[in-house]
Amino acid sequence: MVYGDNLDIGYIGDDHSYFQNPFRRNQLGNRITAPERNWPWGYEKPWVFLAGGITNCPNWQIKAIDKLKKIDHGVLFNPRRDNFPIHDPNAAREQITWEFNALMNCSIFTMWFSAGTSDQPIGMYELGRYLARYQLGRIYKIVIGCENGYKREQDVLLQVGLVDSNLHVFRDFTGYLTAIREAIE
Repeated sequence: MVYGDNLDIGYIGDDHSYFQNPFRRNQLGNRITAPERNWPWGYEKPWVFLAGGITNCPNWQIKAIDKLKKIDHGVLFNPRRDNFPIHDPNAAREQITWEFNALMNCSIFTMWFSAGTSDQPIGMYELGRYLARYQLGRIYKIVIGCENGYKREQDVLLQVGLVDSNLHVFRDFTGYLTAIREAIE
C-alpha cells in the first residue's frame, strides 16, 4: 500500500501493474529523487532511504549518492530536490507524502545528522519513528550517522542507545557510507 492523495500514487497490486513507466537507471546509479513518481515496483530491493537534514544543511545526499553509485542492485531514495518550489502551496504536501511513502516502503533506513545551523526536527521525528519500527521488528536494517558538532548529537546517541545498545551511531561520513554499502550487500 502506498499512501497519499492527489499524487497519482495509489494501491499497488501484487503484479505492480499500477505504474506504466519502467524504472530508469541514470548517471548517478539507481536512484529516485523527490517528487518523482515512477517508482521501481518489481525492481529488486534493497530500497534505501537517505533520511537527514535538508533545510540549512549541506547537500550531503549528493555526496552519498556519488559514493554509492557503483552499487549494482537496489535503489536509493533521495528526498532532497534540486529546486524546492517554496512558493507553491501544494509542494509541502507533495514532499511530505512522497517521503512518507518512500520511508514506508524502504528496506534499509539510513539517517545522517550533519553539523550545521539546523536542529533538523523532522529528522529527529523520523529517527524516533524508525527506531520504534525497528523495536517492533518492522524494519531490520538501520544505519545512523551523526556528525560531531550536530546540535542535538547527545539526543541522537541517547535515543539510539535506549532502543538497542548494539546499534552503532557513525560519527564520520565515510564510516556511515561504508555501513550503508555493507547493509546493501
